[in-house]
Amino acid sequence: MIKLTFCLRRLPHLSREEFQTYWREQHAPLVAKHAEVLGILRYVQNHTAHDPLNAAMQASRGGPPSYDGVAELWFESEEAMAANTSEAAAKAGAELLEDEKKFIDLANSPLWFGDETEVVG
Repeated sequence: MIKLTFCLRRLPHLSREEFQTYWREQHAPLVAKHAEVLGILRYVQNHTAHDPLNAAMQASRGGPPSYDGVAELWFESEEAMAANTSEAAAKAGAELLEDEKKFIDLANSPLWFGDETEVVG
């Protein structure tokens, strides 16, 4: 199993609430629609919270969070992803990217593949 981690920053013209609403209500269903053809086994959104506990944690680290949220996507393997060269997968990936351009500052939102190592749990 391999996981894609995507640290998201919103486009400057969006409030955090607008960004998170779009991500949750527009983009998430689009990911779900294309999950099978893209080989996505699991998709999780982690939205930055607004509460006193979170504000105190941020202050202890020197300021507001760098990201508006983090997306996590699990796939069977790198090999399975590389083998997925269908026209349907290419079309689905292009549709997701076009939608991401509507709310994510892509140039400032790093993403990477990695192996998850569970330490506690």
